[in-house]
Amino acid sequence: MIPSNGNNNNNEDGNNNNNGRLTWNFYKKTCPKVLPVIRYVVEKAIKKEPRVGASLLRLHFHDCFVNGCDGSVLLDDSHNINGEKNSPPNKNSLRGFEVVDEIKSELDKACNASIVSCADILAVAARDSVSF
Repeated sequence: MIPSNGNNNNNEDGNNNNNGRLTWNFYKKTCPKVLPVIRYVVEKAIKKEPRVGASLLRLHFHDCFVNGCDGSVLLDDSHNINGEKNSPPNKNSLRGFEVVDEIKSELDKACNASIVSCADILAVAARDSVSF
């Protein structure tokens, strides 16, 4: 969602041919409402609890800190894995998970499918959280 080098290599019809680079309009055809939906939910959450903006930024930082920005900080424990969400450094420390859950739910409705990655949701929510 955030361009790595500022180049926009999309065709005029919006098809993505960016050779793996990030683009602003990655979801233009599959879910054009991505950015407005994320912004709306983040703004609503910040109006309700102003500190959640900083929490979303911190959540994104912790997601990126270990093995890159992959959404893994959102993983719950299961019988197969120990999720990052409840790992000792994060347990009772990170906040904002409920906002990300609401964003994901609203996007699944707006896109008529589960199209938007959790990593993208975290990145855009963190960006939007510092603009209010």
